[in-house]
Amino acid sequence: MKKLILNTLLGTLILLSACKKEEVPVFTAPTVSGPSSVTSLVAGESGKVVFNVSYDSKLQANFTATGTNVTVSNANGTVSGSTVEINFTTSSDGAGAVKLVVTDSDGKRAEATAVIQITKKSTEQVVTSNITTNTTWTADKVWILGARITVTAGATLTIQPGTIIKGQAGAGANATALLIARGGKINAAGTATKPIIFTSIADELSIADVAAGKFASPNLSPTVNGLWGGLIVLGKAKISASSAGTQINEVQIEGIPTSDPNGLYGGSDDADNSGVLKYISVRHGGTEIGAGNEINGITFGGVGSGTVVENIEVIGNQDDGIEWFGGTVNCKNVVVWNAGDDGLDTDQAYRGTVENFAIITALGSSFELDGPEGTYGVDLSGHTFNKGFVVTTGSAGNCIDNDANTIVNLRNIYAKGFSATTQNITEVFTTYTTTSGIVFENIKLDVPPADLWKYINGATVASTIPSTITAGTAAYADLTAFNGWSWTAIADKLK
Repeated sequence: MKKLILNTLLGTLILLSACKKEEVPVFTAPTVSGPSSVTSLVAGESGKVVFNVSYDSKLQANFTATGTNVTVSNANGTVSGSTVEINFTTSSDGAGAVKLVVTDSDGKRAEATAVIQITKKSTEQVVTSNITTNTTWTADKVWILGARITVTAGATLTIQPGTIIKGQAGAGANATALLIARGGKINAAGTATKPIIFTSIADELSIADVAAGKFASPNLSPTVNGLWGGLIVLGKAKISASSAGTQINEVQIEGIPTSDPNGLYGGSDDADNSGVLKYISVRHGGTEIGAGNEINGITFGGVGSGTVVENIEVIGNQDDGIEWFGGTVNCKNVVVWNAGDDGLDTDQAYRGTVENFAIITALGSSFELDGPEGTYGVDLSGHTFNKGFVVTTGSAGNCIDNDANTIVNLRNIYAKGFSATTQNITEVFTTYTTTSGIVFENIKLDVPPADLWKYINGATVASTIPSTITAGTAAYADLTAFNGWSWTAIADKLK
């Protein structure tokens, strides 16, 4: 009997034990799958990949994400729903990946990997179409002018500090240039540590160079010119032009084919605003459009006084460094080095002021100053050059070349480097056809005092040289304004 009872109890225990094991729940293991295609991005760009996830509804699940050649921004978290989105930023070009591991609260896990193809970031952007809407050129790219690019009326081109713009080779109607049309604007506000540099495609100057403060060309001499066009800014201010002796108020700018209506300049708004140019260096330009017709380094045509121009430099231009055709724009801290023709050139009753400037070794005249061509402006006060430093070169033309109709105030200008008496000041004794004519004030030539008269065109030993033109040395210009950002100053040419 006892044996029977024992066997019965043992069977009951076995039965109860078996029932308890069957009641232990069995959970479905999680699954993870990545995108079926490879994600492609550029180095430095941000992106995301979406993983499909499933796990038992009775459990919770967490995820961890790790990256190869990418930086994951949400590396862990709780799974909610059927997908997990991982955000990341790519690093260097090459292969990359994001690995996702999902672990449920029962300890089971699953993983998948998304493959990412990272391409090298392009540092060049070729521009071949006109700018018709507000546009920004950023400093992380070199912007290549693939044609004559115009900022059309109503559009503004913003150029970030430290940006490099390079013109492709081209001549005639195919010359590359940046043209700001009437009604268009340029907002190019560089800084002393991040100048904006316009140069040729042949120039190996790089983004890294500018970022490191190396602003000189690593491979082109500052005398190389004519490799591309230049910078042309046009406005609606008054000009003095004529056709068959009749005053006209708008004309086509030199260097731009007449077939392009964007080349027209002039109007009636002397306060017109074409934008901002600050800490700008323009190099190796002036390509020939036709026989004797080249583009200036910087051309201002009918540009109004609402335009801001400060700290600008032109180096190695085939034609003039800077030329003003009428208009009223004021310019401050201007330097021209190695102009193939004239250093600073004015025409058509320009009426602004150029304050604190340097002209270094222009091959033509340092100043080429003309007045009105039409009837407008002959009775006005003209323009002013104040606080200048001039270094002539052995093959240069006149130091200051005026015409009988010039209207200009020349003040506080020191010139040196004379090697021939043909490098003189013209029209000192002229009876001018304009009301104001020319005012000479504190003009100092570094020549022997006994020879001063030889550098004044039309003077003789017995002539009375104006007391405002003297021999000697002076320091009128503040040349420290060009330190750091200007290649001319970096090359130690301002002394």
